Amino acid sequence: MANPVRIRPAVGDDADGVTAVRRAVYEYKVMSPAATRHMITVSAPAERFLALVAEVDGELVAWGSAALNIWTSEPGQSHTSIYVHPKHRNQGIGSALAERLHQHLGEVGAVRTRAFVHPDGLEFARNRGYDGTRQMHYSGVDPRVLPEQPPTPDGIELVSMDQLDPRQAYVADSIASLDEPSDSPLDAIDYDRWLEEVWNSPALDKALSVAAVSGDEVACFTAVETDSDRAWSGMTGSVPAYRGRGLAKLVKSVALRRCAAAGITAAYTSNDDENGPMLAINNWLGYRRVQTEMGLLRPLTT
Repeated sequence: MANPVRIRPAVGDDADGVTAVRRAVYEYKVMSPAATRHMITVSAPAERFLALVAEVDGELVAWGSAALNIWTSEPGQSHTSIYVHPKHRNQGIGSALAERLHQHLGEVGAVRTRAFVHPDGLEFARNRGYDGTRQMHYSGVDPRVLPEQPPTPDGIELVSMDQLDPRQAYVADSIASLDEPSDSPLDAIDYDRWLEEVWNSPALDKALSVAAVSGDEVACFTAVETDSDRAWSGMTGSVPAYRGRGLAKLVKSVALRRCAAAGITAAYTSNDDENGPMLAINNWLGYRRVQTEMGLLRPLTT
C-alpha cells in the first residue's frame, strides 16, 4: 500500500466520515450522519455486530461491517457490507476488511453471509467466494414532478406515521415483510428490537412517512428516510387483505408530494428483481433506474 492503513472499530464520532464515504460510493443510498451514528451505536447483543473503518493518514476512507441476521428463523444467517472510497481502491483495504469480517462471522456461528455488491466490486466479491442469487435495482425520481395523485378509496384514511401508535406500524411492517423477496425469510422480527432500530432511528422521518389506515389497522404504509435534500424509501408494504386496491401507489404518491414540499429534490428506492408489482408502481411514479447491484451469498466455515 502507498500509505499505512489503520483499521479499527468504528465509533459514533465516525458518523460524518462514514456518511461521506458512503455518498462517494453510493450517491443513491441515502443515510444521514445521525442515522449513521445510530447504525454504529445501536444493535442487539445477539447480532454480534462488528463495524470497522479504515484510515489513511488520519482520513476515513472505508467502511466494513458484519452481523448475524436475528430477524429470520433460519440459524446462522448474516450480512456483510464493505465499501472503499474510489480514490483509495486497489490498495488492499477491502481485502483486509473482508478477511477480518469473515473471520468474525465464523467465530460467532454464521454459516453464510449475504452482501449487495456494486458492479465495480463484483470481481472482488467473486474472488472471495461470493456467488449471485438475485438483482437489486436502484432508481430515483424528482418528487416535484409526479403523475396525478390517485383517489383515496372509501374507508381508508391517510395519516402520517407520527400519528400512529408504534405497535400499529410494527404489526403492518412485520406482516408485509413476510413477502419481501429474500434469501432468508424475515419472519422473526422482535418488537423491542424493531422499536429501537427502526421506529426510534433518526433515519425515519415520521412526518413524511404515510400510512393508509382502515379503522385501527394499518393497511399499507411507506417509510421515508431523509438526508438534507434527498430521500430514501425505507420500506413500502401492504397487508395482504388490503392488496389490489392501489394503496401502495397512493401512499407513495402522497409521501413523495410531502417530500417535495419539504425541499427534497431527489428520492431514491430499491426493488428486488422479483418484486414486479412494486417495480410497476415505481415506474408509474416516474422512477428511473440509476444502478443495479447483485445480491450475493458466501458460505462460511466455523
